[in-house]
Amino acid sequence: MMMTNQQQQQQETQKNTLYVGGLAEEVNETILHSAFIPFGDIKDVKTPLDQATQKHRSFGFVTFLEREDAAAAMDNMDGAELYGRVLTVNYALPERIKGGEQGWAAQPIWADADTWFERQQQEEEMQRLQKEQQAAMKEAEELHRKKLAEDREGEKDEEENANKKGGSDDPMAMAEVEALKSN
Repeated sequence: MMMTNQQQQQQETQKNTLYVGGLAEEVNETILHSAFIPFGDIKDVKTPLDQATQKHRSFGFVTFLEREDAAAAMDNMDGAELYGRVLTVNYALPERIKGGEQGWAAQPIWADADTWFERQQQEEEMQRLQKEQQAAMKEAEELHRKKLAEDREGEKDEEENANKKGGSDDPMAMAEVEALKSN
């Protein structure tokens, strides 16, 4: 299988480019360049910035002109200390795999739009269900109040009817009323 010129270049760049992790906050591209220049000629140094803080994200990339220089730098600098922090140095992954030169922080704001939309729909559905539940609770309370009022009205009607009859169905009460009438 023949490799295209671009694939060959990318593979070479991959072997020439080192990922340097664990960078202290004070480290910038100039310091990173100075730390790696003893191993050979450097083509490029990058420390991707966090777009929110405008500071690097604790890692960077160093690209050497020669593959052997990159290998020597990796062997010597992996586990080394720079500004009090232990470095992790290994070959960088190709840019297309890690999401582009600037990584995930460079994603456009709409990249999360689908999940945002789903969350909005779920939230609206939850609010609708809560409103329905509140309405049902109010309706149940209202029915309960009406039933209590009807029960009270029924009791009043029974008392009035009993008073109109001059008594009630209770035989003791009727006997008492009769005794009072005869006196």
